[in-house]
Amino acid sequence: MEAVLSKPVKSARKAKGDGHLRRIEILEAAERIFVADGYEGATIRKIADEVGVSSTALYMHFRDKDEILHEICLGALQALLQQNSQIAAMPIDAVTRVRLLLEAYMRMGLEHPNAYRLVYCANQRPGTSPTQLATAETSRLCYERYVGVVTDIAAEGRLRSSDPNAAAQVLWTACHGLVALMITRPNVEWAPADELITLLLDGLLHGLVAD
Repeated sequence: MEAVLSKPVKSARKAKGDGHLRRIEILEAAERIFVADGYEGATIRKIADEVGVSSTALYMHFRDKDEILHEICLGALQALLQQNSQIAAMPIDAVTRVRLLLEAYMRMGLEHPNAYRLVYCANQRPGTSPTQLATAETSRLCYERYVGVVTDIAAEGRLRSSDPNAAAQVLWTACHGLVALMITRPNVEWAPADELITLLLDGLLHGLVAD
């Protein structure tokens, strides 16, 4: 699942506009640059130039690029939580719902690699800002929705493990491994992401779920 990214084009300076809309514009520009240049290569000046504002104006919306990345993380996880809630409530069998949940998780990581690294790969330090606290809580709720559906498989008598929580952890860590390696080892000649996701989920669910 590779996106062809063009080099950000410097924008002309823009007039001061609606604060909320400008904040969204900054987040969208920052994520494009994070993906194209990585966290280290994404400077405040680059982000400001992409949006068409001065660095000083950008600092009126965000303290630093860490705060920008944390807000991108929160947005990605809020979208995932909405997906998880919808999938968990679908009137279909639990195995299909778990498959859809794990696929949504992996695609979120591949589509938001820097946010994924920060939330799921970096050393966890206690966050105190409202955005960090909201991100941690949203991540917890995402996992809660997922574990609930794995428990549904057990309730149907189809889980090969006697411990639904352990089974959920094994499925999650396997999917995390694929996403983390694809993000951190971009020089590997990976097979298409769709193919890897399908093969991984086929193998995992065949092993843990009884027909």
